[in-house]
Amino acid sequence: MRREEFEALVEEALASLPDEFLNALENIEVIVEDRPTAEELERVGISPQSRRTLLGLYHGVPLTERGVWYAGVEPDLITIYQQPIEMVAGQDADAIRSQVRTTVLHEVAHYFGIDDERLEELGWG
Repeated sequence: MRREEFEALVEEALASLPDEFLNALENIEVIVEDRPTAEELERVGISPQSRRTLLGLYHGVPLTERGVWYAGVEPDLITIYQQPIEMVAGQDADAIRSQVRTTVLHEVAHYFGIDDERLEELGWG
């Protein structure tokens, strides 16, 4: 899939958020990269051989951990990785769209302070 098409799927997934969540997103940027870097894999404890298992990554301070000190900081960042998502979803456009949406929702949930354990409970793991 072309990068522009993939980025449009990410934008579509963000736009699908309920207004109360979409309006609460502040000081955050969402980008698409081909695949995670070695540093990103190391940060989350994934070996380079398992790099296709990292579909997205939230970099920042979750809302639940922000205090009065949280001012004048760089934007938080959500990175969505195109190649691992396409490897997991295959060539089916609907499967890619679904996986992009799931990944975007998963990373946005981290922004709101929801950890992986709770996401598993919710079926978003």
